[in-house]
Amino acid sequence: MNYELFMDEALEEAKLALARGEKPIAAVAVVDEAMVVRAHDRVQETNDPTAHAVIVALRETARKLGSVRLADATIFATQEPCVMCVGAILESEIEALVFALADPRDGAAGTVVQLAQHPSLRRRVKVVSGIRQEQAEALFASMVTG
Repeated sequence: MNYELFMDEALEEAKLALARGEKPIAAVAVVDEAMVVRAHDRVQETNDPTAHAVIVALRETARKLGSVRLADATIFATQEPCVMCVGAILESEIEALVFALADPRDGAAGTVVQLAQHPSLRRRVKVVSGIRQEQAEALFASMVTG
């Protein structure tokens, strides 16, 4: 799978999030080498604290595929997901999670806590990190300086 290509799509979606007053957090769902969904944080827009990019992407992917079990899907995220999002990834049986930038405050795929591959849980997800990290860092830096 071309991690860089799909992360580029997530980064483009993150730019849209920034333009709409959200954090530059976006997610792309991929099944069988095809992008199914692009989503970004909609927390501010919807006044919904659960409208994180990963949650929005999972909801839309499940709707499009007609199933709550997404075992063939990979999620690409511009930032390491939080506990809520990793929990939803595990519940939906996502195959893999790929993210650009670690989250030292809330990351639940190994940075703050390791929920994605916790040995006591019955589900685990493959994790790949650091894909297009520099580009994600630049987006987050533009949020602070812009």
